[in-house]
Amino acid sequence: MSFDVLDEHEQGELVQKWLRENAMAIATGIALGLVLIFGWQQWKVHRAGQGAAAAAQYQALTDAVEAKKPDEALKVADSLRKEFPSSTYAVLAALQQADIAIGKNDLATAASALDWARQNAGLDSLKALLDLRSARVKLAQGDADAALKLIDALPKGDYAALAGELRGDALLKLGRTDEARTAYQEALSQVSDAAAQGRGVLQMKLDDLGGPAAAASVAVPPAPSAEKPAS
Repeated sequence: MSFDVLDEHEQGELVQKWLRENAMAIATGIALGLVLIFGWQQWKVHRAGQGAAAAAQYQALTDAVEAKKPDEALKVADSLRKEFPSSTYAVLAALQQADIAIGKNDLATAASALDWARQNAGLDSLKALLDLRSARVKLAQGDADAALKLIDALPKGDYAALAGELRGDALLKLGRTDEARTAYQEALSQVSDAAAQGRGVLQMKLDDLGGPAAAASVAVPPAPSAEKPAS
């Protein structure tokens, strides 16, 4: 007998019977749903607390850097990396560690910190910046080939002027002067502001290689044409 031909009393009896037979499953489902909702809320609270704690530590790190207390800054950075390895703050802390190491000419430590940051960075733009920093360190270590590979792997358009200049530096180190000149020219074309910081350095590097701008500054002007004698 189909359900739609039962009278109201029979329908009620069937519903009550179904509820009695499935009471445990229903109760379990409700309890599980409540647990999931509560767990989700607790997870969000935990994440918010973690983010606040990481932000506070990073503020302490920047304060130490600004106060020129590198040892204190390094301790805070180590703590950030250990306690909050998946946060952006930890990646930025590793970047600070690399900068401090470069200041001490400890290129191996700088390279290690940058590698860790690259592996844990979530943002593509941040990864590109880290690759540029790593390439600069590789170049300082004398490994121009490794630096060039990092630069050439960057997405097109990311930090175009910085990448072009660094590419020129690497090519020059490898003795590929013509390619280095082209790289400097392309980097210079990406700097639209004539007063931008770094434009003068780029122009000097290009001038040192005898770029078009340098050649123009020393070019001998054409001799004036002789006047036609009056008839």
